[in-house]
Amino acid sequence: MKAEDNKNIGFVVAGLLLAILMSSMDNTIVATAMGTIVSDLGGLDKFIWVTSAYMVAEMAGMPIFGKLSDMYGRKRFFIFGIVLFLIGSILCGTAQSIEQLSIYRAIQGIGGGALIPITFTILFDIFPPEKRGKMTGLFGAVFGLSSVFGPLLGAYITDYISWHWIFYINLPLGLLSFFFILKYYKESLEHAKQKIDWLGAFTLVGAVVCLMFALELGGNEYDWNSVTIIGLFVGFVILFISFLIAEKKASDPVISFTMFQDRLFRSSTLVGLFYGIAFIVASIYIPIYVQGVTGGTATNSGLILLPMMLGVVVSSQLGAMFASRIGYRNVMLVFASIFIVGIFLLGTLTVDTPKFYLTLYMIIVGLGTGASFSVLSMAAIHHMDTRQRGSANSTISFVRQLGMTIGITIYGIIQRNLFSDKMNSSFEGTGQPFQGNASNDPRALLSPEARAAIPEPILEKITDALSSSIAQTFMWALAPAILVIIFTFMLTNDRLEMSSKPEQELQPE
Repeated sequence: MKAEDNKNIGFVVAGLLLAILMSSMDNTIVATAMGTIVSDLGGLDKFIWVTSAYMVAEMAGMPIFGKLSDMYGRKRFFIFGIVLFLIGSILCGTAQSIEQLSIYRAIQGIGGGALIPITFTILFDIFPPEKRGKMTGLFGAVFGLSSVFGPLLGAYITDYISWHWIFYINLPLGLLSFFFILKYYKESLEHAKQKIDWLGAFTLVGAVVCLMFALELGGNEYDWNSVTIIGLFVGFVILFISFLIAEKKASDPVISFTMFQDRLFRSSTLVGLFYGIAFIVASIYIPIYVQGVTGGTATNSGLILLPMMLGVVVSSQLGAMFASRIGYRNVMLVFASIFIVGIFLLGTLTVDTPKFYLTLYMIIVGLGTGASFSVLSMAAIHHMDTRQRGSANSTISFVRQLGMTIGITIYGIIQRNLFSDKMNSSFEGTGQPFQGNASNDPRALLSPEARAAIPEPILEKITDALSSSIAQTFMWALAPAILVIIFTFMLTNDRLEMSSKPEQELQPE
């Protein structure tokens, strides 16, 4: 039976889409409500753990659940991910302290670590190659829209209901997803039981925890040369080396190094890493530019990303379509070139840049990025059988997420230093060198309320410094964008193979 003729396929896709919407929207909603949460629960010095706990748990869980889904089946671990995510959501809504909320967010993160990679693996299992590009584009649209409407929904719920409900809103979405997958998704693939690589799993989780906390806390909570940060980096190195040794000895490793012997998988993973670093810079600093430089509201800065996300959706589908005609490498060379042009244009932003140009630049960045989501995912599994796809998808998702985390940290440091230097030079000679929290968080200084209290001459200096620092940060982001091109040449020019049926069928009730 072909997937497209199966009456249940629509329910399965709906269940997958709801899971992706729920997990991808959660972080953006929480970020919007964080100010209110901290004012209610306290713990201003610990609020960073609320986001970090989720990201650490999610990243650590991705390769583990991907491997387990290959060993024991997609469905059971997808259901486990939904249940754990919903339990974490309920607990988050009942949190009485910032410490409790951080722990409960970690539970959510473990669930998210199962949902995201397994969703895309199920998608590739149930659809034939010629339909995967279209479906990947649809899922890309959900990612894009969640990043735009998540902050708006979070602001509305926080202002008019309660911050607790930003977590409870996950319940109807998750329960519907749970029902659709439980009832309509039927796996026909047999899974052989294998020995679980517990040592590899624990050392991987430990290494990720140390690295994430070192990057999150370094330069903020602690100096980079402090004993705490150095200790975390040393812990990461030791645990990561232990992980590599464990994986070489394991009969069924969490991340099989044999996958990296495949040129397509290896190069796709590297390209995805540097795409993640560069793209997250655009996603973070465009809203800061809109809100801090042009004086736009939080709503403006959220909606302004919509053109970029629409570009992502369009190029995701175009990339998959052309992958069957001109090959993975040729497609990615075209879109990676567009991506570099877009990042360069963002580097030309000034205080006086018209909004039309900013919108055009974002569309170009989006068009250059979208193909990476569909084409790299398909290239990574091109030579993988169905028993390896979970591991392959989770690994490339893990590496891209790692790239985004590294990008947030490194380019956050670059932008803060550029902004601080520019402000100090602007006030040099006035006898009052600039001292303020803008060097730490310009968004806080340039909120609409704060702007109204700043004298116009000083406000001009601040917006000029902020605009300059953001533009220079985009120029620095050309480095990973260029590496994207370099590693794209490592891709083979295999073409997406077209077939008339999926490799796994859905069985009707």
